Amino acid sequence: MATSSPPILPISNQQSIATSAQSQPPVATPAVRAFINHLTDSVRNGFAQRRPWSELVDRTAFSRPESVSDAALRIRKNYSYFRVNYLSLVALSLAFSLLTNPFSLLLLLSLLAAWVFLYLFRPSDPPLVLFGRTFSERETLGVLVVLSVVVVFLTSVGSVLISALMVGVAIVCVHGAFRVPDDLFLDEQEPAAVGFLSFLGATPSNAAPVVAARV
Repeated sequence: MATSSPPILPISNQQSIATSAQSQPPVATPAVRAFINHLTDSVRNGFAQRRPWSELVDRTAFSRPESVSDAALRIRKNYSYFRVNYLSLVALSLAFSLLTNPFSLLLLLSLLAAWVFLYLFRPSDPPLVLFGRTFSERETLGVLVVLSVVVVFLTSVGSVLISALMVGVAIVCVHGAFRVPDDLFLDEQEPAAVGFLSFLGATPSNAAPVVAARV
């Protein structure tokens, strides 16, 4: 009587699966895609809440403030109303300064790429190996912090960013001090935090735990 051979069970190669999972580039992970989508939605919502630029530059609404306290009150009211427009002006000042200083722009982009690919969205299971040396997460964080200090404070990047911010803030303060806010009305149901940076104070999305777990 012939005996039947036992059935052959499929065996998955766990090593190949782990290798393919580890070889997935950081930018293709769901956390990165979720973070980018959340950031894109925040910027889109910020642009949707901006005020008309014609209202910002209405020459009939400008007058000299009566005192320093009056100028400060105008700045607060105008910032509450033109928040997104003011942030756009500061962003344009930063972009113009960086574009006119390509070396600083290259250094800043390299620093941001190092943070993104080496720490924020890099899988934590395989350790970082550079030049034949293995770096732990704490060592990687320390190297990136030191590198950030060197790039910002010991190169032209810091001076370019600070000067651009000062120019942008000066433009905002001058406009806010001379723009009469009497004809501006805020919607009572409008949230307190709007604009491009509102996602920083919002409820963390599904991409936030990936970044927060490393900090």
